[in-house]
Amino acid sequence: MNSLFGHWNSVLRKNSLSLVLSMLLPTLGFGNSAKAAERIYVSYSPFERSIPVTALQKYARKGVIDHDLAVYTQYLKKEQLQQLRRALLNPIKVNPVAVSQFLYTPQGEFLLQRLGEVIKTESRQPKVGLHALRGTLILASAEPGGLTLLNLLRKYPSSSIYINLSRTLGMAAELEKLVNETNRAVTAVSQKSNVEAATIRRPLNFSQLPDLRRKGRFISQKQTLKFFDSVRKRFLLTDVYLPNVHSRVPVIVISHGLGSDSSNFQYLATHLASHGFAVIVPNHPGSDTKQLRALFRGSTSEIAQADEFKNRPLDIKYILDQLEQLSRTDTHFKGRFNLQRVGVFGQSFGGYTALALAGAKINFGQLQKDCQPKALQDTWNLSLLLQCHALQLHGNNPKEYQFRDERVKAVIAVNPMTSSIFGEAGLSQIQTPVMIVASSDDTIAPALYEQLLPFSWIHNSQKYLAVLRHASHFSIIGNGKGSAQQVSLPSEIVGKNPSLARRYMNVLSVPFFETYVAGMPGYTTYLNASYAQAISSHSSDLSLIRSLTRTELAQAKKG
Repeated sequence: MNSLFGHWNSVLRKNSLSLVLSMLLPTLGFGNSAKAAERIYVSYSPFERSIPVTALQKYARKGVIDHDLAVYTQYLKKEQLQQLRRALLNPIKVNPVAVSQFLYTPQGEFLLQRLGEVIKTESRQPKVGLHALRGTLILASAEPGGLTLLNLLRKYPSSSIYINLSRTLGMAAELEKLVNETNRAVTAVSQKSNVEAATIRRPLNFSQLPDLRRKGRFISQKQTLKFFDSVRKRFLLTDVYLPNVHSRVPVIVISHGLGSDSSNFQYLATHLASHGFAVIVPNHPGSDTKQLRALFRGSTSEIAQADEFKNRPLDIKYILDQLEQLSRTDTHFKGRFNLQRVGVFGQSFGGYTALALAGAKINFGQLQKDCQPKALQDTWNLSLLLQCHALQLHGNNPKEYQFRDERVKAVIAVNPMTSSIFGEAGLSQIQTPVMIVASSDDTIAPALYEQLLPFSWIHNSQKYLAVLRHASHFSIIGNGKGSAQQVSLPSEIVGKNPSLARRYMNVLSVPFFETYVAGMPGYTTYLNASYAQAISSHSSDLSLIRSLTRTELAQAKKG
């Protein structure tokens, strides 16, 4: 998803009273007016107090708390005051054109509506407030220093900003509850990983086993193939990494997420190819980098069309069909692919794609239930907005939405969206070995709702859950083609240590695909909690478990 959307949600998740003001920084900021906000009015029930903008400016720039601000600082801790000052000054570098286009998408409208619940103009009219917010964000993001609270106030088209403190605190409480429940669930997974590790008798010291963090012994060559599906009118630019093995090798397909492309997973493709896999990395038109650029140019109003829920798994099926043909007719590829032994790795929307190919079925009944206006209005699960797009697909032919491919023997789904698009009924259909990977700080597809609880719905015994602490929705996405081609993400959005998260993906992918795709059972030695602890940078950075029940999660949520 979009970096603006991710950043807004991550800021809102900070559980402090300074949220009342600091929430304005990364989320508020567009308008075209000579006016500038002079006072911020904070209302709570029948009471209303105001803060002069000059008082905030003085504190931000000089650290001076005058008598106007002192009334409020008595309610804030020292750390919260420091957080407020950072929020006032810290810039966010965003492209104003990208911001403008994003705010006219359904996801952008959602952002504005949620902000509009607490931030209002003097007229208190919802539509006027949304227009003011949209305009202010666009103009403030164009400032040379980036988007900050202070330059936002200079662009706001009204002399006054009104904040509903009661609703703000309510939103903060909702977010704090989600954060706390997620943290407790992640801790429960870590504790269960410790229990599972203690029950494993290590046959060897892991230091004596081959180090899967290193490149394998094979050298690979990359080439890009151009496929065109004339039926669906899809041009599929596809990267192929072939190891220097003169025999048929298993195939791994990597499916990128929304707004990224094949270049973001070159690190994983080269690592897998060095271990003897043929790696296929398609670009999914309609939900890749080009689609995002089209959104920013104004030539489309959607981050992704509903048809992408069909087209993505069909892209991979079509490419596998074409490779089968090439392996019979093309001398370069003849005898190179074992297309009856295929694995799929997918991130975010690609995680959905991988699970669909493994047999998970779109659950229109669950979508109908979860996508009611009231439910969407109250959600903090941003991935649900995209999942609800799939309702536009609802047809009379159920077979049209069954994407299981018998060639696919195992899948890894990282940060997938699952809760409504599949629900329990859809995920329970998976009989293929599966690994779900969750990130503790994912603000797009929250780990608790989209990976941890859904993992408990999968009845297949050959399943694994990996949890990365201090990682975000974007941590495992590698560097792409550069700023000219892709939207850069702020470091706080990418996560604490993305290079480590990507290294974990390399290490987990090799033994999983060796075991379940290549048919090499010796690699199961690596697929356990004990090995995850051995390679973890810190004791709790990486957890790997084989089972997790709804009861265990429910107990963890209660604390």
